[in-house]
Amino acid sequence: MEPTLEAAINEWHESVNDGDLRRSAGAVGDPVVVLGPKGAGPITSGQFADWVDRSGIRLKPRSWHPVSDRLMVVEEDATWPESKGPTRVATVFRVAEGKVTAALRLPDLKSALELAYICREMAATE
Repeated sequence: MEPTLEAAINEWHESVNDGDLRRSAGAVGDPVVVLGPKGAGPITSGQFADWVDRSGIRLKPRSWHPVSDRLMVVEEDATWPESKGPTRVATVFRVAEGKVTAALRLPDLKSALELAYICREMAATE
């Protein structure tokens, strides 16, 4: 696992969990590709910071699954302000130049790993 990959994902988690909007915007590329229950696509770093603020989400990493030098799946416990308890999710992270350039949240580890492997193979055949 490349140190910058893990460092970028750690910075992403710390900035999101702290609710630090400026730091969150700085932790991602511009644009950053996102996937979640409300949609998918590229958003600006400012829009990402707005999402951090609106959602109030906190994500506690539970397990790390390297896929390539740029891709990592992280299984997480997610909570929101209205949560009664944590929900287990998994996020596919892509990192470039020390920033998270994609954060694709899926409902479970199996789905996230499948998507990550597909993304890896697509990139390898470009």
